[in-house]
Amino acid sequence: MIRVGLVGFGMAGRVFHAPLISSVEGMELAAVAERHTDQAATRYPHIAVYRSLEQMLEDASLGLFVVATPSGTHFEIARQILDAGKNVVVDKPMAVTSAEIATLIELAAARGVLLAAFHNRRWDSEFPTVQKLLHEGSLGHLVHFESTMDRWRPKTTRVPWKDVASLGGGLLLDLGSHLADQALALFGKPEAVDAEIRRERDGEGSDDSFTLRLRYSGLSIVLSANNLSSQARPMFHLRGTKGNFRKWAPDIQEAELNKITRIESETWGREPAANWGTLTVDADGAMVTRPVESIPGDYRLFYAGMRDALLGKAPVPVPAVAAWRVVRLLEWAKESSEQRREISCDWSEEPSGKN
Repeated sequence: MIRVGLVGFGMAGRVFHAPLISSVEGMELAAVAERHTDQAATRYPHIAVYRSLEQMLEDASLGLFVVATPSGTHFEIARQILDAGKNVVVDKPMAVTSAEIATLIELAAARGVLLAAFHNRRWDSEFPTVQKLLHEGSLGHLVHFESTMDRWRPKTTRVPWKDVASLGGGLLLDLGSHLADQALALFGKPEAVDAEIRRERDGEGSDDSFTLRLRYSGLSIVLSANNLSSQARPMFHLRGTKGNFRKWAPDIQEAELNKITRIESETWGREPAANWGTLTVDADGAMVTRPVESIPGDYRLFYAGMRDALLGKAPVPVPAVAAWRVVRLLEWAKESSEQRREISCDWSEEPSGKN
C-alpha cells in the first residue's frame, strides 16, 4: 500500500487529488497538510493532519507527496520535498517558469526520486475520443485543430492569487496549461507560436483571454479561452479532408468529483448521449452527420500510473519534462503577444533526466 501525503486542501486537493487517490487500489490517502482549517479531517476522518510541510516530511511512512497548493507556491514546496528525497506529484502548472521546472527535474534526478505533473485533462472523455478518431483516420488528412475553454465569468475571481500574475494567476497558466498539454501530447512540439493574450474584464488583474496559434508542417492548431463567452464555442473542432468533428459538452468528472470523497460508480466518466460529439463526413458528395460515442474519461488512471511507476512497473504517467514543454510554450506565447509577432520554438534547451 502506497501511503500518500497531500499538501493543500483547496479546490485542487479537495475536488481532484483526495477523491482520486482514495479511489485507486494500492494507494491510501494517509495525510494532508492543511494549515488553518479541518476540512480534510472532516471529509476523511482516518487521515493524519499536519499543520506544516515540515511536520509532514517527518512522516517516514509516506511514499508519495502531492502538491496541490496555489500555483505560485509549487516550485518552492516541490523543491523542499524533493530535497528531502521524496517522490512528488505537482498539480499544473508544475511551476510558473520553465527554468524552475528544469531545476526540479535536475533535483529529482540527483535525489533518485520520481517527479510527475498532474495534467489530468489527458483523461477527459473527449481526449481519448479525439485520439481514436485521428488514429482511425475518420477525418482524412487533418488540416486544422481547434480547442477552446470558454466561460462566462464577468466578475473577478474570489480567490485573490488567481488574479495576480506573479503568484501564478491568469487564464494562460490556468486553462492554457491544459490546452497546451493536450496539443503537445497529440501532435508533438510545434515549430512556432503566434499569440494574443489580453485582459478583457473590467479592472486591473492578470490575463483572462488568450488565443494561441501553433504552427506545424501542414497543420494549424488554435488554442483559446476567455471569461466573457455567454455562449461557448465547441470545445473541439477538427477539420480534415474527409470531414469535421465537433464536441461541445465538457467532461463530466469535475462536476461529479465535487460531490464525493471516493469514486464508487461502476459507470464513472461515461457521458450521456446528449454530450457526445458529432462527426460530419462526405459520403459520395452527401454530407452525413452522426454522433460519436465518447470514450469514458477516468482521472484515476493518472494515479494508477503513479502507483505502477512507484512499484517500478512503468514510467510516470506525465513526466516533468512534459510540464516543462507546456510552460516553455506558454512563455513563448507571452513573448509573441508582447512583440506582436510569431516566435520560433527552440526546443534544444529542453532539460534531460528520467523525469
